[in-house]
Amino acid sequence: MSTALAATKINDFSIQVATVNGSGSQTANTVLMRSIFQMGVPVSGKNLFPSNIAGLPTWFTIRANKDGYVARKAGNELLILMNPETAKEDIAKADAGCLVIYDEPLKLDALRSDLTFIPVPFQKIVTACCPEPKLHKLVKNMIYVGVAAFMLDIDLEETKKSITKQLKGKQKAIEINQGAVEAGHAWAKESGLNQTGIKVARDNKTAGKIILDGNAACALGALFAGVEVLAWYPITPASSLSETLIDYLEEYRHDKDGKATYAVVQMEDELASAGAVFGAGWAGARSMTTTSGPGISLMSEFIGLGYFTEIPGVFFNVARTGPSTGLPTRTMQGDIEICAKCSHGDTLHINLYPGTMQECFEFSSEAFNLAERFQTPIFVVTDLDLGMQNWASDPFPYPTKPYDRGKVLGEKELNEVKDWGRYKDVDGDGIPFRTLPGTPGGKGAYFTRGSGHNGYAQYSEKPEDYVALVDRLRKKYEVAKSYVPKPLSRNLGSDKGVLAFGSSDPAVIEAQDLLAQAGLKTDYLRLRALPFTAEVDTFIQEKKVIYVVEQNRDAQMAALLKEFYPEAATKFKSVLHYDGLALDAKTVVDQINAFEKSGK
Repeated sequence: MSTALAATKINDFSIQVATVNGSGSQTANTVLMRSIFQMGVPVSGKNLFPSNIAGLPTWFTIRANKDGYVARKAGNELLILMNPETAKEDIAKADAGCLVIYDEPLKLDALRSDLTFIPVPFQKIVTACCPEPKLHKLVKNMIYVGVAAFMLDIDLEETKKSITKQLKGKQKAIEINQGAVEAGHAWAKESGLNQTGIKVARDNKTAGKIILDGNAACALGALFAGVEVLAWYPITPASSLSETLIDYLEEYRHDKDGKATYAVVQMEDELASAGAVFGAGWAGARSMTTTSGPGISLMSEFIGLGYFTEIPGVFFNVARTGPSTGLPTRTMQGDIEICAKCSHGDTLHINLYPGTMQECFEFSSEAFNLAERFQTPIFVVTDLDLGMQNWASDPFPYPTKPYDRGKVLGEKELNEVKDWGRYKDVDGDGIPFRTLPGTPGGKGAYFTRGSGHNGYAQYSEKPEDYVALVDRLRKKYEVAKSYVPKPLSRNLGSDKGVLAFGSSDPAVIEAQDLLAQAGLKTDYLRLRALPFTAEVDTFIQEKKVIYVVEQNRDAQMAALLKEFYPEAATKFKSVLHYDGLALDAKTVVDQINAFEKSGK
């Protein structure tokens, strides 16, 4: 056979594998992706899976790119089709010249003449290489790993390493799966398959790097931050953050007598989880929960209480599509506004927006310092793409920064203080001193109420007391500008700006380069936190137009920018993506070009 692709693409392609959820394909896909990674090629993997347990279609995309572009690509050079329910639709959407490996009984080769088809007798091959029929369904996926390895010149030793890592010491399973890979490879070789369209060649661009997901990185950050209480309720796509943290706590957080130095409670619902977080924070423990948009909605009453009574707590929001149940296993940056202002009344919350695995780790740790420094709920806002997908990263540096417990009065200070007021601003930064129950001397406990109060925590309905209170809370927010992570810039020397955050970063970087190659230079600023800092002020002031890239329908970040920078409101142009798939560079390029062409 020959390929319809004109020129060989070395380490520059996208593979999409279509299978059925629950068929064991995740292992095979991860092995294929990791094998390419181990050959030194920058790579990413994105799993598009259904929200039920098993039986519905699932797609896994592997992006390999020698230049390090790892955002989802709009098209694919190789399709591996194993699901009869979606095969015809997948073929219809394929780019011309695409290489298609498919299960022979599907008989897809008659559907289009501009694709290169490779029918593979998977059942025949797996029957010959695997003596246990009950394993055929799972092992069959490894056959396509072998076929793809031969077609792309992937070293079989790398697949063996990947399988060994993936199956973690299960020797029999390792042998069976590697045997299936070798059988697929041998079949492809014996069949005389030959294509020159896409190939993998050894490189050295992944040396020393690791592959993990953002939920695992956030869990590590919380562990190193000294988290003591995890109160949570399961929800996709945040559950694995709690589950991974629990594993770490059970392994590493015990005293010399083997007693746990932490508490984990699976609560009855999200509202109870938030209540437990603030109860623990009031008592002086570093506490957190993990959730997604629906959970934040349910927690809003307690979050307002924590903000108004000034109790620390960390809330990890791994966002998915909404509203309501939405699409539980699709990604979106749709919780920007609710996390910025969660609760009724006037509230402004500190938000952190990590965009890399290292930032997931570092910001998760820093969130606990900010929560205690500012005595308030802190949101670490990621999304399903960051939280659950495969990302390459440099190893994380060991944290050396000491914990910031903020303004806490101990026994000595409490005995010396003459005019104690829990909510008095004595330093002019809006942040009062707090005490902890159980402080020796018996002066640590205090009564906290969610109704109006004065500087001495006394109930008050006086207008001047309420105004002083909410103005002081706003002052804390302004002071936080000097503490939150500053934005990062990637400037090419232009008065046209691009502003984005979080998981949009890889696609925006690629889009910025593509635009520059076509003659349109832009400067890029990646937001990493709320409140907006001085660097954002300067960027907005200097640019004539600013394209705000975000993954939601209603331009939520642009709305916040217009609110905080009303004098620059006409500068902001929204580049939006909200179909639940990870953002790709083409979407960004096309929308910016459309604005440029229209002149609006």
